[in-house]
Amino acid sequence: MVNEKFNKYENLPIPTYEEATSSRPTSAQSHLGVGEASSDAERQGLLGRNGDEMRPWRGGTSGYQPPTVESARSSLESDYFLPSSADVSPRSSDDEFRREVAEMEVLDPSVDGAVGSSRIRNQLSKRITSLTNTLSSIHLPFEFRFPSFDFIRSRLPENRAVIWANIGRFIALIFVLLLVYTLFVSDVFPVGRSGAGQPHGEAVRAFVQGFVDENRIRGYLERLTAYDHVAGTEGDYILAKWVEELFATANLEQVELKEYQVYLNYPRASGRRVAIIHPPEMAWEAHLEEESVYDDPNAYKKQTLVFHGHSRAGNITGPLIYANYGSREDFKTLADSGIDVKGAIVLVRYYGTQGDRALKVKAAELAGAVGCIIYSDPMEDGFRRGDAWPAGRWMPSDGVQRGAVSLMSWIIGDVLTPGWASTKDAKRISKEDNAGLVNIPSLPLAWRDAQRLLQVLKSYGRKVPADWIGGVPDVGEWWSGDQTSPIVHLSNLQDEEEKQPIWNVLGRISGLEQREKQIIVGNHRDAWCLGGSDPGSGTAILLEVVRIFGELVKQGWRPLRTIVFANWDGEEYNLIGSTEWVEDNVQDLRQNGMSYINLDAAVTGSEFNASASPLFQRVLLHVLDRTADPTKNRTLRSLWDENGNQLQGLGAGSDYVAFQDIAGTSSLDISFEGPGFPYHSCYDNFEWMKKFGDPDFQYHKVLAQVLALLVLELADRQVLPYDFKAYAFAVKGYVNDLDAYAKKQMKGEDQGASFNVERLQQAADQFVRNAEIFQQWEQEWSDIVYASGGFESNVLTQHRISHNSRSENTFYLFTLKYEKALWLTQQPKSVANFETHLLDLEEGGGLPGREQFKHVIFAPQAWSGYDTAYFPAVRDALDQRNWSLAQQQVDKAAAILSKASDKLLH
Repeated sequence: MVNEKFNKYENLPIPTYEEATSSRPTSAQSHLGVGEASSDAERQGLLGRNGDEMRPWRGGTSGYQPPTVESARSSLESDYFLPSSADVSPRSSDDEFRREVAEMEVLDPSVDGAVGSSRIRNQLSKRITSLTNTLSSIHLPFEFRFPSFDFIRSRLPENRAVIWANIGRFIALIFVLLLVYTLFVSDVFPVGRSGAGQPHGEAVRAFVQGFVDENRIRGYLERLTAYDHVAGTEGDYILAKWVEELFATANLEQVELKEYQVYLNYPRASGRRVAIIHPPEMAWEAHLEEESVYDDPNAYKKQTLVFHGHSRAGNITGPLIYANYGSREDFKTLADSGIDVKGAIVLVRYYGTQGDRALKVKAAELAGAVGCIIYSDPMEDGFRRGDAWPAGRWMPSDGVQRGAVSLMSWIIGDVLTPGWASTKDAKRISKEDNAGLVNIPSLPLAWRDAQRLLQVLKSYGRKVPADWIGGVPDVGEWWSGDQTSPIVHLSNLQDEEEKQPIWNVLGRISGLEQREKQIIVGNHRDAWCLGGSDPGSGTAILLEVVRIFGELVKQGWRPLRTIVFANWDGEEYNLIGSTEWVEDNVQDLRQNGMSYINLDAAVTGSEFNASASPLFQRVLLHVLDRTADPTKNRTLRSLWDENGNQLQGLGAGSDYVAFQDIAGTSSLDISFEGPGFPYHSCYDNFEWMKKFGDPDFQYHKVLAQVLALLVLELADRQVLPYDFKAYAFAVKGYVNDLDAYAKKQMKGEDQGASFNVERLQQAADQFVRNAEIFQQWEQEWSDIVYASGGFESNVLTQHRISHNSRSENTFYLFTLKYEKALWLTQQPKSVANFETHLLDLEEGGGLPGREQFKHVIFAPQAWSGYDTAYFPAVRDALDQRNWSLAQQQVDKAAAILSKASDKLLH
């Protein structure tokens, strides 16, 4: 029998835009019954033209449509984005903001939003005042006075007095011209300079760090978790419009709701089933859905149905077989013990030796299974014991981990448009036999339901090894099952849309010195349910940082380089929103994308974590030095060092992948992590964050400070604070690791096999030498600029800009102390950053079999998904035991690395 539990919520309407953004539900919502749903939906304007109610899941042939919403309010009221219960700090007012900024001399208190000439006049006035004060403070050993010509003029005829007056005016004019020239040469007049180069640069950093308001972050998160917002649904669209208005109200430029049309699937309430159908005495059906996580079951909120994104539809039966974590090794173990999984429905658990759920399903498919069920085992997900937060990934017995089963380590973004943007009229490939999709149906399951499936396997097949035994209670003996096991019915009937709209929200702050160069900050918005941690915590932090930077813009501040803020959609379905935007703008990003900073499940605990290109090591440590843990009264840097933390590599699993591995934009991902959270379940909500994750929102506040400071370091430092020496030494370590991995893979093979990493080691050594020379420039520039009181000559400014962008036809290798240049003429080139040159961009280039990924050093592991594979093309070939291909990829990576490091100097 199909479970009908969810039906009591099915007809509850999604709120209108106005209701969704109001802090108080309407009276109708507070007592809405199922029978009244239709009329209430009509009142809210959620009916189609034919009067049919629009629901968040697309069904039938009428097609899913975004909701009809009222026009956004012209201005934000306090309760528009903060719940009525939030205690908003008095300093959040605009008057208080202006007072604090003015006190720090970030802007002229008399200026209201000045940007152009008023700002320059303000800075010039300050500099002249400073110069005047300096001159007045000089004490000479004698008294000096300007000469007076009165005694001469009184004794001269009138015509000669006029001559002397004109001579005086001429002398005064010469003096004024000399003064103006001095101001320009000494950079008192701010030509081509702004941001960090001005005296207020450090004051801006102190301000953004001190003005983060945790109560606002709390309010943002409460609003973001008010209702479900799976990608492409009404709730997702409503939040997209809300974020768009917040961006616009924060004075961002070119704010847009960028739509892409992509392949998505949605579950049908009566289309999913897991049941034991034979033998009859064992008949049983899984509950599937989570219990209600809402205090008020009559509220308009609605829980997402349990399903897998991008799963294959199907209605199948087969014997049940347990396959541990569902890795290829686990299926080999079954085969070696005589267990045949062909035609079976396999039951596997999350995490373990195969962390990527999609690759669990793919491994089952390759082993011959016809369906796959993945459950959350309490050994990994933990138990809920009252209000205690146990060790492990906390998940109650009915909690279900949703998630996508698209193969994101092989293809990312819209699987129907791999390598190009999914615009309305874009070419699309078939979803059948698609390299990014699995070919057997799957469903996720709570351990409450998996318990019965494990129990009925007793005496079928073989007893499993000790390390296959999970934490589900009352199972007794754990058995594998075989072809004689009880027969299970797995049904996954769903709606599939090849052109489902999703909505990225973007806005920017244009740079003054290098407008085309971009520092991009992003976080996704869509969630599998309410998304308290994933991704709500990151989005709430992003919105607070946008607010603070927007206020700075309003008062006249601009960075040196452009800052782009992005709120991605469709991340949970295969990193779709960010990937489509990258593919839509890939040439510009390769030329001008300087850095990408990513948030996701930003706060789930109290331990700071960062994964990044090694270029960010120095800037990150600098920011950690000036931010503190809110409970330990110590800097994040000291805790980082004490714990022996290091920058982790970037694998897959979040929106940095397309930036780092396709566009070559150096990327950084930051978060505060804990022992676990109810990942991808409806229990990941605002209530969990209040009780367990970050009750006082202090770690949200600190991460907002870290993010704001990182943005300033990258967008407003005169010299980009990239650490090429750290990158070079990291690459040497990667090569050594690759060598060890190769020897392990080749153990027992013909020792005459032609494979070595010698050329790659030579390229890494060359990179170290070039990085040390390149970084000397910055030290010499610093010595000159700071020795002159922080002022930079116009000639030196041009050299610095060339150093930052590395996009000139010539490169200056010179001793800055004397500003004498040795010009090394090179062939014309167009270079955005070092990372771009690590892409394999030749025709047909990219990782063999995974050509969408272009970076020769970083990419997801082919059979891991979330983990980083340094020199991935080489490792892929080694895993295939194709030694000649592995050597070919070593030689290619060495050539690309050598060329990239040479371009640092030539």
